[in-house]
Amino acid sequence: MYRTLSGTAVTAALMQPVPAFAQSVPEAEAEAMRAEIRELRARLARLERTLGLAPDNAGTLPPVAAAAAQPAPLPPAAAAASPPETRIGWKGSPRFTEGDKAFKVKGRIQADANYVSAPKSFADEGLGFSNEMRRIRLGGEGSLGAGFGYKLELELSDNTVDLVDTFVTYERDAWLITLGNHNSFQSLDELTGDTSGSVMERAAFTDAFGFERRLGLSAQYQRGAMLAQLGIFTDDIGALANDSDGTSGGDENNSYGIDGRLVYAPKMDGIQLHFGASAHWRRMGRLADGTTRYRQRPYAHSTNTRLIGTPAMQVDQEAHYGLELAGIAGRWHGAAEVHALRAGRTGLPAVTFRGGYAELGYFLTKGDSRGYKAGIFSGKAPASPLGGGGIGSIQINFRYDYLDLDDKDISGGKQNGYIAALIWSPIQYLRFNLNYALLQYDGAKALPSGRAGYDAHVLGTRFELDF
Repeated sequence: MYRTLSGTAVTAALMQPVPAFAQSVPEAEAEAMRAEIRELRARLARLERTLGLAPDNAGTLPPVAAAAAQPAPLPPAAAAASPPETRIGWKGSPRFTEGDKAFKVKGRIQADANYVSAPKSFADEGLGFSNEMRRIRLGGEGSLGAGFGYKLELELSDNTVDLVDTFVTYERDAWLITLGNHNSFQSLDELTGDTSGSVMERAAFTDAFGFERRLGLSAQYQRGAMLAQLGIFTDDIGALANDSDGTSGGDENNSYGIDGRLVYAPKMDGIQLHFGASAHWRRMGRLADGTTRYRQRPYAHSTNTRLIGTPAMQVDQEAHYGLELAGIAGRWHGAAEVHALRAGRTGLPAVTFRGGYAELGYFLTKGDSRGYKAGIFSGKAPASPLGGGGIGSIQINFRYDYLDLDDKDISGGKQNGYIAALIWSPIQYLRFNLNYALLQYDGAKALPSGRAGYDAHVLGTRFELDF
């Protein structure tokens, strides 16, 4: 390996004694050589002084020479990767992100005040005025990186604390895998969030047929306008966590079911369309104990009175099917569903119950429209919020709601509901609802006179904060 000598090193070399062989040459020639060496040393000394390489009187090399004398530094090591920056944003509540990881606080407050007017001959204290905290929910959701996510929410409702959406997810390309307590793809109206609905309460058949979150494993595939959902589920967490034991204990619940849903949602000339179908089958297992009932409140959840409902039955399996149709065109939207449930009874013929609804809605405020995402209606910020030069969004909706719980030897009654709703959302995440419902019953809970056909009027109000 070649090295470059400094001027000082060359000087030192030249100052070495003349080799012995030079002593054998004639004196004249030797003197000439010594004179030449002295001349070279003098020239080199002048060059060192010019370049600043000569040592001072104390023998210390100047900075330039000292730096040149140091060994060449090693290539710098690659700088250690700095940790990703944690960012804090706001989406109704604090949102923290760090790289592909995130966390967001979630919560919900819903408070209702309702009045149910039925024939005065009813001696039912559940009618008249009632109010409640419909839902108080708190939790969080986020992503863990590598495609994994989670959601955990606790809800206070009906004076009990329940786990609602409580699951982990894995997302890759067009696939979404969900494991935990979640909705089982049963209906457009059921899957649409209660703070994004067009009226205060979902369609009567969704409660009557027992639609709810259940513990299970599901897969969802979405590509373009197509959406496919399929899952296997057991029961809701509350039923599975019953603290009683024995043959009727919740910990011995061995029910399970399969739920599937297909959606085609193209957008044509600015109009969002929605076509959907779902199918469901459930084996009741030890739940086939003769206590299954299908019933519904008179629209307002704050009353526990049921004016329509079947007697208790021994149902060993359920199969039900639904069709969905919806569209959004500017300020207008429309939606309709039909659903049929076939209840298989032990030792008796199966009975089939039906329900459905049709609705039409319109925003009175310019620039507002109903949101839509991933096969369901979704929330949307007002185009001109209060405090930003506008009054928020104002929406009116009209719905016809139908439920039929009569078949063969079962007389559960029929309900025809006519609902009008006014929704004001001054800012995003905050809504105020005013609903009126006319419910017409046939074969419902009988009056003291024995009459089972009559009307009920419901006035409902709600404020809701969702973040």
